[in-house]
Parts: sequence; structure tokens; C-alpha cells
Amino acid sequence: MKRTILLLIISVFCAIGLKAQRADSIRISLLTCASGGEIYSLFGHTAIRYENYTQGIDAVFNYGMFNFNAPNFIFRFALGETDYQLGVTSYERFAEEYDYLGRDVWQQTLNFTQDEKEHLVRLLQENYRPENRVYRYNFFYDNCATRPRDQIESAIDGSLQYADNMTDNNTGVSFRDLLHKYSEGHPWSRFGMDMCMGSEADKPINRRLMMFIPFYVQEYFNTAQIVNKEGQARPLVSTEEKIVVTGLTDADHRSGGITPMQASLLLFIVVTAATIYGIRRQKTLWGVDLLLFFCAGVAGCILAFLALFSQHPAVSPNYLLFVFHPLHLLCLPWMINKVRKRQKSRYMVANFVVLTLFILLWAIIPQRFDLAVLPLALCLLVRSASNLIIGTRGQVNKGTRKDSPSSTRQLKTLSTKKKSLVN
Repeated sequence: MKRTILLLIISVFCAIGLKAQRADSIRISLLTCASGGEIYSLFGHTAIRYENYTQGIDAVFNYGMFNFNAPNFIFRFALGETDYQLGVTSYERFAEEYDYLGRDVWQQTLNFTQDEKEHLVRLLQENYRPENRVYRYNFFYDNCATRPRDQIESAIDGSLQYADNMTDNNTGVSFRDLLHKYSEGHPWSRFGMDMCMGSEADKPINRRLMMFIPFYVQEYFNTAQIVNKEGQARPLVSTEEKIVVTGLTDADHRSGGITPMQASLLLFIVVTAATIYGIRRQKTLWGVDLLLFFCAGVAGCILAFLALFSQHPAVSPNYLLFVFHPLHLLCLPWMINKVRKRQKSRYMVANFVVLTLFILLWAIIPQRFDLAVLPLALCLLVRSASNLIIGTRGQVNKGTRKDSPSSTRQLKTLSTKKKSLVN
């Protein structure tokens, strides 16, 4: 009897020991990668690291895998129909890649129970099934940062409580603010995003929506707590450390060269100088109009396409369509024909009025524009004004020429009368 009880006690302690050993053999971590120099890497990256010491597994689950060489990738991206997928790679390869790219990596060890760890692994395995691993990517709402966050939250036995109010929209922060924050030092990328983003990007968002940026997932996870069904709380993150140290900073990834503002100002100066010369010499300079309005029309077609057909959020409505729109391209032949003939173009008149109103109402339009847009709009305005001036002068001169034969005849008649009186 004593021997049986002793064996039972030993068995229980062995089972507890094995369970503890099993729990300690698995570590789940959230990886946050620093920004890079390419536009798709400006906002960092998030992944989940799974370590199983017993089985010798050290793998990284990455929801940011995509194939740039896929058919119609650019077109599908513009439509908002880009497909990303969950990929799995070894941590060694993952770390080597980010070290090569000069991007630091932080690791947050999740304070999970054994059941929560196993639950998360099952979720990741289910996601990695061939029929599940591909998902429709959405930059703001469903990306490489939100997917790991959602999987971690789903694996928790209880609830996850953040230190801040995650649903309050009175943050004073918009999608455009965050795009500007993490595109600092990359003016052309910022300019391109500002052109594409409409007025919806300027509305305040809550903290949960901010978590489309990996660094906000990292920040809010650090202060979050897991509350189990008994009401007991524990920190979500047990430890945080930098596991890939490159010695580089965001400043090392900044782009140089001429900025969009400098380029647009230079263009404005050149166009204005050419226009003044043309007005003084009575030259239409229709080639300048052809180039400017063609480029503005192409840009307008892109913006209109995004606003009307793209599934990307926050691209519509876009008030830049008052400056850059497809009509510049559609009406170009008739407009240039009028300009070449030194005739006043009704299209130029309408464009002059619209651009004048746009510039005057700049401050109250419910959309933030890149300042580089202003010199570009002024270029189109100056060329429209040039047509009005030259076209008006042309009409006056034409009228004068029409009156000239009559005046000549009158002079001849007076001359004849004078000669008759003399004789």
C-alpha cells in the first residue's frame, strides 16, 4: 500500500515536471523590424517567432510575403487586389536578411501559458495550410502587422487589455499623419502617397487602427495585460530585447537629391519666364501647353482610377482632381488647336477659374495637400492666363484688320474730295 502511494506521488511529480519542461521548451515572440529605404519597408515589419528547444525548431511566421513578379502585380496593387501570403522561414535566414538590409530587429517574448502557446501554434499552422495562407492585403486594415496581432489576441485564454483606450477616435492623429511620420527623409515617396490619398486619410483614427504600423503594435503590446477568466492579470510581454543590431538608424536609409518642392518650384520659374517671353513676343508656346496639360491629364487619369475603381481605403474623394483630371487629356487636341490659332480657348477659361478657386480655397478644403502641388497648379494657371491674354489680343488685332479696308476707303474718298475742291 505504501509502495503504491509512493509510486503514485512519484508519477504525479514526474507528470508535473514533464509538463513544466514541455512549457519551458517553447517560446513565442513578436518580432518588430526597423524601417528600410524602400517605400514598402518605410513602415517596418512584424513577424512571429516560434522556438521549440526540445524539437530544435526556430522558425519565423511572416505575413508579409508577396511576389513582385506575379502577373499584373502593379495593376492589381492599384486596384487594391494585391494578394500576400503567410510564409515560414528559419530564424537564422530571417536574421541574416535583415542584418544585410541594415534593419534592426526587436524581440518581445510573449508571457503565454502552455495552452496559449499551443493554441497560437495551431492557429499559425492552420493559417499556413495551402488553402489559407494567401490573403487579400489591405495596407491600413489587414497587413503584416495586424495579422500577427489578431492571431495573438485569438490565442489568449481570457482577454487582452491595453493600457490606452483603443477605440477613442479623438486622438488627433490621421492615416496621413502616420504616413508622414514614417516617410520622413523620403520626400518623393511622401509626395506620391499624398497625391493618391484623399480626404478620408485626414480623418482622426483610433489607436487600434494605428496598429497597422508595426511600431504601434510593439508599443501597445509592451503595456498590455492578459486577464484570465478568473480575473487575474499578467503582462503580455515578459521581456524585450534587440536581437539584430546593425548600427544603422533611419537617417542612414534616407534618400537624397532634389525634392518634389524644389522640382516643382524650378518648373514654375521656367514656365513663368517662358510665358512672359511668349506674351511679349506674341508667341503661343503651344508646345509648353501640350507637355504640361498632357502630364496633368495622365496624373488625373491615375487619380480618377484610384478614386473610382480602387479598393484601397482613403483614396476617395480626392480634391486634387480639380487640378489633375482626365479632361486635360481628353480635351487636349481642341485646346491646342485653339492655342495655335491664337484664339481664346473656353477650356482655358474654365481651367483658369477652377484653378483660381482651388488656390484661394486651399486652406479650407477638407484635405491636406503636399505644398509641391501649389507650384504645379500655378504652372497650369499661368499657361491658362497666357492663352487668355494672347487670345484676347488676337481677337482685337483681328477686329482691327477687319476695319482697315473700310478706313482706307474713307481716306481715299476724303482725298478725292479735297482734290476736287482744289481744282
